[in-house]
Amino acid sequence: MRRRSLRSRLILLVTVAVALAIAACAALSWFIVENQLIRQLDQSILEPEGKGDQKFLLEHCTSDGSPDYHDMATLLRADGSTCSLGSPIVPTEEDRGACEGSGGEPIFRNGVTRDGEAVRVVTLNFGPGVAVLEARPLYHIRITLRNTAILLAAVAAVGVLGAAIAGLLIARTALRPVGRLTKAVEHIAKTEDLDTRIPVTGDDEIARLSSSFNAMTTALAGSRERQKQLVADAGHELRTPLTTLRTNIDLLLRSEQTGRSLDPQAKERLLVNVKAQFAELTTLVADLLQLARGDTDHEPHVELPFHEVVTAAVERARLRGAEVVTELSPWYVVGGAASLERAVLNLIDNAAKFSPGGEVEVRLDGGRLTVRDHGPGLPEEELPHVFERFWRSPSARGLPGSGLGLAIVAQAVAEAGGEVRLANAPGGGAIATIRLPGTLMRRSETDKSV
Repeated sequence: MRRRSLRSRLILLVTVAVALAIAACAALSWFIVENQLIRQLDQSILEPEGKGDQKFLLEHCTSDGSPDYHDMATLLRADGSTCSLGSPIVPTEEDRGACEGSGGEPIFRNGVTRDGEAVRVVTLNFGPGVAVLEARPLYHIRITLRNTAILLAAVAAVGVLGAAIAGLLIARTALRPVGRLTKAVEHIAKTEDLDTRIPVTGDDEIARLSSSFNAMTTALAGSRERQKQLVADAGHELRTPLTTLRTNIDLLLRSEQTGRSLDPQAKERLLVNVKAQFAELTTLVADLLQLARGDTDHEPHVELPFHEVVTAAVERARLRGAEVVTELSPWYVVGGAASLERAVLNLIDNAAKFSPGGEVEVRLDGGRLTVRDHGPGLPEEELPHVFERFWRSPSARGLPGSGLGLAIVAQAVAEAGGEVRLANAPGGGAIATIRLPGTLMRRSETDKSV
């Protein structure tokens, strides 16, 4: 069974709700009218009678009634005998009880005459052992109630029709932004055009949904643009070592194919160059794989001693020839040990590259890690770009590197919930600062002490 559209369901809901409300109001109105008419009829029956009326009733009533009278009255005696003017009223046990009392409250009920006509009956005590039953026909009231019911039904039908039309208009107006959103989603699905935007008006739920949709498409467009840029930059960066590799290998092959052997030293230089290019390619591919990971595609985050991670990175940097002095205090963070160690190592390698022969100072205190070099520093206009992928300072074009090291640092620190910045240090050189949320003691040790 095909499910109804949101618009048809909204129209149906409004129509049913209004129809139920109109039906309830119509039924209530009908009962109020009926009650009012019956009350008016009872009051007309209870109009005070003069002694002449009572005498006339006693003198002219008969056991079979007299059909010449429109109004109906029946005297009921304690022995069950009756005497009537007009069509005789059929008494009930309740009416017989009125014969025994004197005065008392009148008895109101619906009844019938001996001819089967429906009437409204009021029973009063007439005297000792006698009760009088007065009645009026219900025919006119029933006609009025029937006409009222027809009128209310017509009004209800018009109301339901109006509710359906109003529901249609309300649905069209209320769902127009949803329709625009649907068309935008279908357009994006068909054309992959992430520049599509939905106009946002007001501050209701639809407006918030439109704003969220625009934010989502903006984020997706930015992500796709970054992916395109990454692929383009990667292709550009890979082209240089691959071209060099191909050139060197072509020289080696040509020397072998032509029988003109290269000078041993030249051949060694070519092979060393090929090895260096392979190493550069390996590093570049590893960096690209590191950056290509999604925000959720990272190693499991656990609580770890960040000072030990920094120590491990410093030892690796020293093996590469860097002179590093450290001043570390304990700090425990939640993150990935491998990615954080890689980030710290990249900062140390970067500092060592720009201060050849100089010391790299690494300090960790209260969750603030600083890595300082004593090189020339950076121009202020270049500082905002240092963490961009493949960005390299013009002064560093001749130095080894792919321009991805600091981008990897920024990604690793962000995954651990921290922040990183690079600035020129007082007295010369540059200083990189990482701030990571954490504690001085392991949480397990803190819980035990508590």
